Amino acid sequence: MIELLVTEAGGRLDAFLAEHLPEVSRSQAARWIDEGAVVVNGKPVKVSYKTQAGDKIGITPPPMKSTELIPENIPLNIVFEDEDLLVIHKPKGMVVHPAPGARTGTLVHALLSHCKGRLSGIGGEERPGIVHRLDKDTSGLLVVAKNDVAHRHLQEQIQSRAAKRTYVALIWGSPNFEDALIEAPIDRHPNDRHRMAVSQPGEGREAATEVHVLERLGPMTLIECRLRTGRTHQIRVHCQFAGYPVVGDSVYGGLRKLDIETQGQALHACKLEFTHPRTGEVLSFELPLPGYMRGICAAYRRTNPM
Repeated sequence: MIELLVTEAGGRLDAFLAEHLPEVSRSQAARWIDEGAVVVNGKPVKVSYKTQAGDKIGITPPPMKSTELIPENIPLNIVFEDEDLLVIHKPKGMVVHPAPGARTGTLVHALLSHCKGRLSGIGGEERPGIVHRLDKDTSGLLVVAKNDVAHRHLQEQIQSRAAKRTYVALIWGSPNFEDALIEAPIDRHPNDRHRMAVSQPGEGREAATEVHVLERLGPMTLIECRLRTGRTHQIRVHCQFAGYPVVGDSVYGGLRKLDIETQGQALHACKLEFTHPRTGEVLSFELPLPGYMRGICAAYRRTNPM
């Protein structure tokens, strides 16, 4: 059973679960509540239940149904693997799990083939093993759970911020700081459900991103970002909010002409650190800048010498 404690009154229960269980969608959470797999203070409730401070929520995920997804023999860049988990270097352009418009060719299809179906079932039949996600055009490190024990342990580390996730990004402009903490709540965009946006104080979900300037490159800057929270599109939304959209980001204002094609936002998950769920060993992984980001940096160093 997964146990969660509500620290402050909020919205609907299905929304609360989707926020605190990164691999679970709101619709899936609603199904679990309807099926009686979720109890509040030991009792089943309706999907519309409004969470209250002090509520103790217990979730017993239903057994994963036999997936209808067909495994696909897609090459994976595996950084680390053992009986409990994998650490993958996800390429730019790969969707993590099936969604409308991406029913084949996802990371999940590749994992089903590589792991022969031996993946955690907590994420549901379309997200087996998926503990956290990266956007389609964000490359970098991602951990996948092979069993439910590992999945819950890793999920708890992400929720408690014990797991450390660090990104590098190219942003437009030259910030007037070297280090900053962007704290601004994030919620669905009021007019476009496919986008996120910074919401008014007291609304949306708490979101915080640490930013450190690595290199200034004329019209753009290379930065490092560490997540304190893990909201959808968080870095991209926070950079736009601060006035420095991520280079190549067509959704959040970063699409401008470049000599080198970015094929989406210039954002890369470069570092990942967590405790192994079985051995207790602290595992740390790091990737260099991807080739396309190195190319952009080199081009702008030549045109904007120090």
